[in-house]
Amino acid sequence: MADLSRRTFLRGSSTAAALGSVWVAGSPVAWAESRDQGDVHEQIVRDARMIWRRVPTGWDNSPFLGNGFLGVQVYRGPEANVLRFMLSHSLVQDQRAQWEAAVGLSRLPIGYLTLTFAGAITAVDWTLDLWNAELTGTITTTQGGMQFQALVHNDRGILLVSAEPTSGESEAAWAFRPMPSKTTRTLRIPPEYVGNPDPNVGPNYVEQPLIAGGGYSTAWQEKRVGTRQLLAATVVYGYPDSTGLSQALTTLQTLPSPDQLVASHRAWWNAYYKRSLVSVPDKWVQRFYWIQLYKMACATRANAPVVTEWGPWFPDGGGSWTAVWWNLNVQVSYPLINGSNHPELDAVTTTFRRYHENLTFSVPPDRRDGKTYALAHPGDRTLRSGGPKLGAEIQGNATVGRPGTSTKTDQTGNLIWAMHGVWVAYRHTMDRRVVDDILYPILSKALNFYLHYLVEGSDGKLHLPLTRSPEYADASDCTYDLSLIRWASTILPKIAPSGDPNIPRWRDVAARLTPYHQNADGVIIGDGVPLTASHRHFSHLLWMHPLREKTWDNQADRDIIRRTFDHWSSMRSAWAGYSYPAASTMSSLMGQPEQALAYLRYLLDGNVIGVAQLMPNTMYKEGSNLAIESPLTAAQSVLDMVIDSDPGVVKVFPSISSTWPEASISGIRTQGAFIVDASRRDGRTEWIKVFSEAGEPLVLRHGMSGELDVRDEHGRPVPWRAGRPGLIVIRLRRGETAIITSRGQRPDLRPRDVPAITPSPQWGLG
Repeated sequence: MADLSRRTFLRGSSTAAALGSVWVAGSPVAWAESRDQGDVHEQIVRDARMIWRRVPTGWDNSPFLGNGFLGVQVYRGPEANVLRFMLSHSLVQDQRAQWEAAVGLSRLPIGYLTLTFAGAITAVDWTLDLWNAELTGTITTTQGGMQFQALVHNDRGILLVSAEPTSGESEAAWAFRPMPSKTTRTLRIPPEYVGNPDPNVGPNYVEQPLIAGGGYSTAWQEKRVGTRQLLAATVVYGYPDSTGLSQALTTLQTLPSPDQLVASHRAWWNAYYKRSLVSVPDKWVQRFYWIQLYKMACATRANAPVVTEWGPWFPDGGGSWTAVWWNLNVQVSYPLINGSNHPELDAVTTTFRRYHENLTFSVPPDRRDGKTYALAHPGDRTLRSGGPKLGAEIQGNATVGRPGTSTKTDQTGNLIWAMHGVWVAYRHTMDRRVVDDILYPILSKALNFYLHYLVEGSDGKLHLPLTRSPEYADASDCTYDLSLIRWASTILPKIAPSGDPNIPRWRDVAARLTPYHQNADGVIIGDGVPLTASHRHFSHLLWMHPLREKTWDNQADRDIIRRTFDHWSSMRSAWAGYSYPAASTMSSLMGQPEQALAYLRYLLDGNVIGVAQLMPNTMYKEGSNLAIESPLTAAQSVLDMVIDSDPGVVKVFPSISSTWPEASISGIRTQGAFIVDASRRDGRTEWIKVFSEAGEPLVLRHGMSGELDVRDEHGRPVPWRAGRPGLIVIRLRRGETAIITSRGQRPDLRPRDVPAITPSPQWGLG
């Protein structure tokens, strides 16, 4: 059969029930295509579209849709004539907290819609249009084919599929196959563990009860108009008193018209992309960056669960990473939302706001004094780690263990590291409520955990008994833990109410905490434990990144930074995907742009990294497991090349490769709640525009030569003074703007898509 040309998608069963009465006979089931492509944001995002010219066969090479809750992946199943629509949902999890979270609170597989054709699928021509968050295209079979459009509605969590088959595939039929409702984890499964009961199957729905109560339900309905049809499907989770079935059916029966649904869906996504802009001349990198912004909004929202290892998706075959990993994965996934100006995606802050009381159960039982928190992993979306039950308390492997004992783990620092992420998010918005309601109360209790174990040595310094440096070795005075203690004890006196009686204690800890142990190679793992083998985790470098206790701007810090980084990066045999973005960002912080780009491109170019690899659809595969964090943190490494900020300085184009003569940014958010636009042209910074949301002090490293003009948006002079070499200090009140140019220049301040240096392919399966 000749391949069909583009536009539209799937198809459903002729026996499916009609949709609700609001979908009147004769209403359209194929929505109109967006036509206006004049905006630079739209041009850039449409350019980042993903294409499929080869048939995808699994989660690691398929298109993906989502809205933070419902996740969908589309690919051919093992049967040659069957297309799968894998349905997943970030709320759907078990509720048997007597077992560790990855088992008893595990995310659960749901199932997949199948579209069965008369002929074998031989070709596809698909486009994942990021701008509208829609999958469109054609399917060719040996008997004909089909056109389609598909989306997961942004607000309603509804999968919509509009389709039109050729005559040879007019009987192509939908069905749904539920998957067993049990964890796919294979590690430490209790002998008494059993899966949840078989589902209840009805006309156009599957209801899955849970042993612990509640459950989840999948429902779907179809409307036909002539040869066209529209499928709508949804998944609803209920706990503890509902399986969600009634809500799922009602949702489908009361849907607005397709035109209304599509219009509201597109409006959200189009506005989402206009909040910021990044354009660089390496279009392989640029497209990857925008795909990660799409992926991030598919995977998380402030009102949605914090991302698990798989985001909202559940890969076919499952795996053992069935929960939330708080020992690095969440921490490196979320920084991207700050600079890209998307606080609406901040599920981390809202998770701690809602569920912080569960943090007490990660503390060993004899330390649960109401003033101490910790965060064991893996956990669920409500910060529970599960574990054996004893009365009303959870204990055993649910806790982070006790330093200096046989129960010690590498989890003692999880919570403070997570709080550092909340701190950086706060610094990008300067919303004081985050400090008062979340950061201060939780961080003080997280530090209290360590204060139970710090001991004074004969040198008068405070030392930490044996803990475990994540994924490497046990050590006293573990650098990973010390760096987090030092950051917390330094920041708490600055954010606590002035009368907090703990302030003297915190200051004493900051002053007397033992220095990091070192050797000729720089900072080592801990007391007497050097780094002697490749280590994928950068845990013993946290003081540099992301904590920035020591910085390249401080000449006195450069030697220890360089030696430690060079030694760690000289041994890469055990590195994972996220190691390369970490090395890229650290290189940017050290003013090494070519090195930063080389590390980033090594991951993006699909190199095999041990058992790991970035896949053609930008998903990341480690062994057989999906892991979402590596590509997301790689997008942050792109941001680190074009903007950098800390509590002291905003740096524009701090680490741009000499191979990138031009760059354009707009709407980029920095610490201090500044919104930055800037342009680089012919290898130099052309202009910078800074808007102040909070009236914080602005110190700007502009990277421009010669005399400067600093004016507001009306051309009036703005007060400023020179700081250290390369820096200027600008006085901006809340709501004011400064535009920095070379003396006498009045350049075009509009964002732009800079020219490509070389042709680059689209992501996907071309």
